[in-house]
Amino acid sequence: RLGVVTADRLSVLDWQWSFTVSIIQNSTQDCCLVALCKQYALLPRNFCVGCALLGMRRRQWFFSSVMRLFLRCLRLARRRHYMFLKNVSELCSYWKLCTKSLLYNSLTNSDVVIDSLFEPIYWIVDNVTRWFGVVFVVLVIVLTSSIVLIVYICVLPIILQTYPLRWIVWHISYGHWNLIMIIFHYYKAASTPPGFSPQTKTAIPAVAICRKCIAPKPARTHHCSICNRCILKMDHHCPWLNNCVGHFNHRYFFSFCFFMTLGCLYCSISSREMFWNAYNAVERMKTFERAKLQKAANESYYQNPPPVFTFQEKMFHKSIIYLWALCSSVALALGALTLWHAMLITRSETSIERHINKKEQARLKKKGRRFRNPYSYGKLNNWRIFLGVEKRRHWIIRVLLPSSHLPYGDGMVWQTPHFISSKKSVLPV
Repeated sequence: RLGVVTADRLSVLDWQWSFTVSIIQNSTQDCCLVALCKQYALLPRNFCVGCALLGMRRRQWFFSSVMRLFLRCLRLARRRHYMFLKNVSELCSYWKLCTKSLLYNSLTNSDVVIDSLFEPIYWIVDNVTRWFGVVFVVLVIVLTSSIVLIVYICVLPIILQTYPLRWIVWHISYGHWNLIMIIFHYYKAASTPPGFSPQTKTAIPAVAICRKCIAPKPARTHHCSICNRCILKMDHHCPWLNNCVGHFNHRYFFSFCFFMTLGCLYCSISSREMFWNAYNAVERMKTFERAKLQKAANESYYQNPPPVFTFQEKMFHKSIIYLWALCSSVALALGALTLWHAMLITRSETSIERHINKKEQARLKKKGRRFRNPYSYGKLNNWRIFLGVEKRRHWIIRVLLPSSHLPYGDGMVWQTPHFISSKKSVLPV
């Protein structure tokens, strides 16, 4: 570089300042080169070497600081991008593991998949049933009260005026007995606790551990997602009672269904002639209303005026139609439910156990074996155990009359009742 300067010392025109600056930038530690430049008139004589070096060092420091800051921001951005991708990857791995644990399980079958798919619907039904249970109870009370009022106001006066004495005695006796049985059993079914499994460790044998309560679960006990408790001998959760149907109120529930069905059939059969008369009267009222709107029939309308119905007559006929329609529909729906539960009682099963036993029966049938219900003692004995009939007079005082006697057993240990002649013992399985 020095040889180039000495060779071209006579041609220092336009390039001298740029060349000098480049020399100084590349040789900040060598002051002899600056003195040589002064000797050959490449720099002015009053040029300050220290100031020039200080300015260049400041510019170098500023430039290097900017570059270091830029590189640091670039590394930070790359690190954040890497952390974001790492978090997304971990989240995907977690959901993949959850999906595999749900689908790729040795115990997974079609029932588990269907239950998982319908879990949101179950959640909605459970919450709606929990919050609207009181509404359903009020609806039952209002509908039943309306039927009773119509019977007392519309039907009973006609019976007293037109029926013979023996039929009057029959209707009054049977109607009030049926009403008392309905009210008693509905109140007991809704207010009696179904029986809950103990939450602490006891000496009672348990067949499983509840996955939601994390507590021992005795035989025939199941968890109710609406009550959030384990129910002894659970049948189902009834929204019309706002209560679970279990060991201690199962008899009240079935008796209410049975007597309510009888009451609805009684009202439908007793008011069938009144229903037809009221239906024909309502049709005549509709014809009368249409005739008033026909301009072409004005002459015949004034010549032969149709009968005029008062407000009381209209309400009477509509009340009879309402009575018959409601009682008939309830008798059909509740009658089918009563027959279903009667079949389950005959087999000594609950609604949940029916589903479980049916699957177990199919599984054993494939192996050439026969399923046997360990809680069944025969058709008649199953009814006796369910109704609490130990003696013959109990069929009257405990079945045909209101009775608050407790069911047999405590719902945790199932043993052969003392009034059953069978020698078979029931194991808690």
